Amino acid sequence: MALDHQCKTLLELIAQLGNPDLSKMEVAQARALREQQKLPPGPETVVRDHTIPGPGGELPVREYRPLDAAPTLGGVVYFHGGGFVLGSIDSHDALCRQIAVDSGCAVFSVEYRLAPEHKFPCGLEDAYVATRWLHAHADDLGVDPKRIAVGGDSAGAALATAVAMMARRDGGPALAFQLLLYPVTDLRSFDTPSYAQNADGYYLTASGMVWFRDHYFAKVEQRSDPLASPLACTDLRGLPPALVITAEYDPLRDEAEAYARALQAADVPCTLSRYDGAIHAFVSMYAYLDVGKAALRESVAALRSAISQRGDSPR
Repeated sequence: MALDHQCKTLLELIAQLGNPDLSKMEVAQARALREQQKLPPGPETVVRDHTIPGPGGELPVREYRPLDAAPTLGGVVYFHGGGFVLGSIDSHDALCRQIAVDSGCAVFSVEYRLAPEHKFPCGLEDAYVATRWLHAHADDLGVDPKRIAVGGDSAGAALATAVAMMARRDGGPALAFQLLLYPVTDLRSFDTPSYAQNADGYYLTASGMVWFRDHYFAKVEQRSDPLASPLACTDLRGLPPALVITAEYDPLRDEAEAYARALQAADVPCTLSRYDGAIHAFVSMYAYLDVGKAALRESVAALRSAISQRGDSPR
C-alpha cells in the first residue's frame, strides 16, 4: 500500500533538516544526531538506575516500574536499537516508560557496549549478562523469575533473540517471551527484495546498514555467526514464544519475516505482524505516528499475555 501519510510527513521533516547521509558521517557525529532525536517525555514511572558487573566493566541498567505497581511483577530486559553503533538508555527512555506503563511489567533497559569501540560480540555479552543478572536477583528486584522476557528494536531485537539462543544453550534462564520489533536477523548479505525496494528514502537506508555492519564486525566471517545473524541458525527449536513486528517500507522487512517463519517452522509459537505503509523504527516514533501507536498496543498486549501465562509455570 502507499506510504503512511504521517510517515511521509515525518520523512519530509527529517529531510528538511539537511543532515548528511549516515554512511558519510563519523561515529561521534552520528551518535550526537541520534541523541537529539528523542521522543517527547514518556509517562511517569518509578525509575531506578543500577550498575552491575559486566564483561567490560560497570554496566548501566535502568529500571522502569509502573506507579503503584504490585510488589512483584513480570520483567522485560530491553535492548535499544541503533545498528549496534548508536542509541542509549536515554534515547529509548520514553519508549521503555511507555512499555512499562502499558504492559504492567518492570522494564530493564541495558546500556550495552557499542561498536566500533567494542565490536561483536561485546554488546551481546553485555545483553546476556544483564539478563542473567535480572534472573539471579529477581527476588530482590521485585520480579517474578518465572516471568522474564527479552525485547528490543532493530539491532536490539537481534540481541534479544541471540540472548534467547544463549539461554537455551546454557539451560537457562528460562525466558517467557521475545518481543522483536523489526529485528536485524541476517548480516551475511543485503540482497533481499526489501533491500532493493527500500534502499533509500525511508529512514533506514541500505548504505546505512552497510555502515553499521562495517563498524560492528572485526572479521567478515563473524557475519555468519548465528548469534550475529539469527537467520543462520539451523535449529530454532525450544526458543521462547515471539512476536515479530515488521514494516512494509523497511530494508529489514524480508529478513525479519523470514526469521518469524523459521521460528514457526521450528514449532516456536510466533506471531508475525507486518504494518503496511510503515517505515523502520516506527514503533519508537509512536508519539508522532498512529501506526506506531497501534504496533505498540499489539506489542504490550502480547507481552502481557505471555507474561501472565507463565505465572503458573514452575520456577
